[in-house]
Amino acid sequence: MLQRTLAAYRKFDWLLLGAAVLLTALGLLALYSIGLGVETDFASFRRQLFFFALGLLVVFIGAVSFHYRWLSFITVPLYVGMTLLLAATLLFGQTIRGTKGWLYLGPVGFQPVEVAKVVLIVLMAKFLATHGRYTKDIRVVIQSAVTVAVMLLLVVLQPDLGGSVILASIWFGTVLISGIRARHLLTMLVVAAVFLVGAWSFLLRPYQKERIMTFMDPTSDPFGQGYNVTQSVIAIGAGQLTGRGIASGSQSQLRFLPEARTDFIFSVIAEELGFVGVAILLGLFAMLFQRLYVLARSCRDDFTLFLVIGTAVLFASEVFVNIGVASGILPVTGLALPFVSYGGSSLVMHFALIALMQNIAIRRS
Repeated sequence: MLQRTLAAYRKFDWLLLGAAVLLTALGLLALYSIGLGVETDFASFRRQLFFFALGLLVVFIGAVSFHYRWLSFITVPLYVGMTLLLAATLLFGQTIRGTKGWLYLGPVGFQPVEVAKVVLIVLMAKFLATHGRYTKDIRVVIQSAVTVAVMLLLVVLQPDLGGSVILASIWFGTVLISGIRARHLLTMLVVAAVFLVGAWSFLLRPYQKERIMTFMDPTSDPFGQGYNVTQSVIAIGAGQLTGRGIASGSQSQLRFLPEARTDFIFSVIAEELGFVGVAILLGLFAMLFQRLYVLARSCRDDFTLFLVIGTAVLFASEVFVNIGVASGILPVTGLALPFVSYGGSSLVMHFALIALMQNIAIRRS
């Protein structure tokens, strides 16, 4: 048993794991810096360090304790269970920053939407492995859309704009790569536009509408909804080439930058480590995506391939949206930067995906 486990670990994609670990280390460095000016006990840093250790445990156990193909046989229970969990969040969840997206089991809280992202990747992989050759049939595309729409609606009702954007991106990205017809893609875009109009009229809260309107013109409300983005852009610009140094960023240390630990941690890194720090951050993400590309090239069946593609779409969407928000090119959505932002649920589930990728790397040959 021990020999088999050691042999499995030798097949690990250590560069993929290394990229995730170094990204988390960079996030911990930013959290430590923020703690010097905000928290005398470094509570956020210590909690994130604990979840980092838990995430690594998930990787090393999850990669060898089961066969990833088992997931294809439990997609229906996963879907039903996830739908019930999201419904329970609406009924019994705790509201934080205007979003009823947290469930608590005693003192332990987590965000079910983070689990939903992983479940949706598995669901889409199974669906496209079964029906992928028929995605040129609009009925098959609609079937997948209706299935995803139930989960998406439950997240929109929380309301969690960032989570719903990522769920929609996973569905759209995987279906698009599967080979959908151009006219069907156009139909999907029209339906999406109708949905967005309906969401604006009936689902979005006033503060979410204000975020979008402020995105169009941040100067219209510089001390209200436009404040976060304005301070974020100032922080990014202040970093210049090498940054102001750890714990020397005025925006984060003097608390001008709201949500510095989560939504705008990219701005903290840019201010304190400058262009060099940002280049390292983006380089690590590039390494992560390159390893996923290599893994996808080695896949021998559609289910495995779409597991990898779905994971890549998830990471890419979150990176693009988070950095886009911090840079002022996208409206504020409240979305974490993978492996870097503070958040136990997000960090552990991202490492769970790394565990899944390692599971595939071990068993692909």
